[in-house]
Amino acid sequence: MNAMRNVFGVDVGGTGIKGAPVDLARGDVAQERHKVLTPHPATPEAVVDGIAEVVGHFGWSGPVGMTFPGVVTANTVRTAANVAEKWVGVDAARLVADRLGGLPVTVVNDADAAGVAEMNFGAGRGRNGTVILLTFGTGIGSALFVDGRLVPNTELGHLELNGHEAEKRASTKVKEDKDLSWPHWARRVQKYLAHVEMLFSPELFIIGGGVSRKADKFIPLIEGITAEIVPAELQNNAGIVGAAMVAAAAER
Repeated sequence: MNAMRNVFGVDVGGTGIKGAPVDLARGDVAQERHKVLTPHPATPEAVVDGIAEVVGHFGWSGPVGMTFPGVVTANTVRTAANVAEKWVGVDAARLVADRLGGLPVTVVNDADAAGVAEMNFGAGRGRNGTVILLTFGTGIGSALFVDGRLVPNTELGHLELNGHEAEKRASTKVKEDKDLSWPHWARRVQKYLAHVEMLFSPELFIIGGGVSRKADKFIPLIEGITAEIVPAELQNNAGIVGAAMVAAAAER
C-alpha cells in the first residue's frame, strides 16, 4: 500500500476500539473495520493492547492515527473523562508507537477527528462560518470549526446544563441507561443545543456518533434552534477517517 494514500486510523471510545486502513483520496475505510471492546478499567496498558490487536489484525506497518476521548495537546493526554485517570499526562503517541514496534503514531481528540473527516468528506464539506460537530455516545464530544479551521479540544459536552454536566443529561448512554423515549431524549438534546447555540451562534450543527444512524427519530423533534441541524454522513467511521487524515498531515 502507498503510505500517503492509505494511513491507518484507530478510534478509541468508551465502549469500543475500532480501526481500519483509510483511503485518504476517498475519505473512507479501505477495508472493513475491526473492533474490540474497550477494556475496563481502561488503563493505558490495557487500551494499548486493544489498539495493538486492531492494528495487528491488518498486519499494518505504516503511519497510524489514533483518537482519544479527552483533551490532547502535542500527543499528550490532558483529560480522561470516560477512561482511566492514569491516562492524564501520558504521551499517548510514544506509548502506542512503542507497543507497535516503532510505527509513527499521531494522537487527536476523538470528536476533533470526526469533525475533520466530516468537514472534508461529509456533512460539513464546503461550509464556511461557524460549524459545530457533536458526537453523542458514552459522553458528548465536540469539534468547533471557523471557516473550515479547527479550534481544537473544545469539550463542549462538559458544559453545565441545569446544574449537571451536559453529557450526564443528554448523551446516548444516558438515553439507554434511563430508557428514555426518543421524544424525551430529543427535548434534552434540544436544551443542550440551545445552550451551545447561545454561546457560539453556529450556522450548522452536525450530529455524529452511532445515534446519527437514527437521526430521523430525533432531529425532526428538535425545535427552536436557528442553526441548521444535520446528521453526520460518515457516521461511526468518522473518527477512524479523521485520525488517519491527521496522521497523514503530520507525516508531510
